Amino acid sequence: MAHSLSAKKRIRQNEKRRARNRHRKTLVRDQVKAFSAAVTAGDIGKAEEELKKTVIRLDKTAAKRSIHKNAAARKRSRLTRRLNALKAGKAKTA
Repeated sequence: MAHSLSAKKRIRQNEKRRARNRHRKTLVRDQVKAFSAAVTAGDIGKAEEELKKTVIRLDKTAAKRSIHKNAAARKRSRLTRRLNALKAGKAKTA
């Protein structure tokens, strides 16, 4: 247990930051799930719209340093590849 005032304040600050970061990460996860649902359904238009929202959410979260910028870039790249694979699959069947 912390005894000094500065240590107690540091604990309070860390709790607030942790809560903020968890909230931001949850928003990113929810947005990725919405994108995945659109891809699974095979709806290209909806998937493109959800990807755009997801990219914005990832970039904002990385800008606030809740996740690392390279982690955001990696997720963005993988999600884009999924969308492109969906488009390529639809193009072959059309």
